[in-house]
Amino acid sequence: MVTRIALTGLASAVSVVSLTLTGPAGAAPVLPAGIRPPAGRTHPLEWGTGPLTVAALPRITYVAHRGGAREVPENSMTGLAAAYERGTAHVLDFDTRLLRDGTPVVFHDETLNRTTYLGGEVRGLDAREWQGVRLRPKDELPGSWRSERPPTVAEVLDRFGGRIVLMLEAKDPRSLNRLAGLIRARGLTRSVFVNSNDPEVARRVHRLGLLTQLWRSARQLRTDRPERWRSFVDLLDVDHRARDTDLARAVRSGIRRVWAHTVVTDAQRDRVLALGCDGVITDAPGRLARADRRGSQRGPRRGFQRGFLRGFQRGARP
Repeated sequence: MVTRIALTGLASAVSVVSLTLTGPAGAAPVLPAGIRPPAGRTHPLEWGTGPLTVAALPRITYVAHRGGAREVPENSMTGLAAAYERGTAHVLDFDTRLLRDGTPVVFHDETLNRTTYLGGEVRGLDAREWQGVRLRPKDELPGSWRSERPPTVAEVLDRFGGRIVLMLEAKDPRSLNRLAGLIRARGLTRSVFVNSNDPEVARRVHRLGLLTQLWRSARQLRTDRPERWRSFVDLLDVDHRARDTDLARAVRSGIRRVWAHTVVTDAQRDRVLALGCDGVITDAPGRLARADRRGSQRGPRRGFQRGFLRGFQRGARP
């Protein structure tokens, strides 16, 4: 059942505007109106010889968690686009859920209540009903944000896939085959991390030929032996609140990338980097980037995506 949430000051009815999906799951990326690819080419022209992959990531990587949830509406197309255009992160992160009809959508919670004007379970809706869902931007966010429909995973892959590295969390393990199909159909198997908190789900992701990310809480890291996962985990995502000894053990595990979540202050960032982590997952990518520009050259540079893409156009394929 889906219920409307009454909010003070809002009209009694929330208008529903029907939006059109970019296309069926697994369809080729949709290019802007008026742009046609050369014969035989279905990917965006700025890819050059291929999509941006994880091989292009810098030594220290910054990730916009849910698009940068302290700066933009989380898991929204507008928020992801803002993080991309600002150039304050090297990776865009978002969460995924599965609708009743098997459509993967971009959403964090099991229910609609916290971030939309509706109530009820996400899995209770189908793709047609999803058209009527509208996000409710938090009042404390900087700037002014319009209410919008949460995107589908296909829409996000079509808009950003290959232009910037993506990171998606599969909240529902049943979605793995569908997600794998969407990623493969767009040629993004080296451009999208698939995240889970369950090592067995991570093993399944690896067997599907996708980039595997495994996140662990500070409590889990106390007893984890991450070296056991190095054969199938591409990215270990650790809680910045973990003890120094636990973070150091993760760094020594042999897993190629160890990134820390969810960092929001300079001190938190500096600590995890000093302990050997090589990535920062943050709700405030803009603020950390500004602080880095003032204090060092560690952070992302404005327009770094465009620099990577120019490299592709010069024939440098990662």
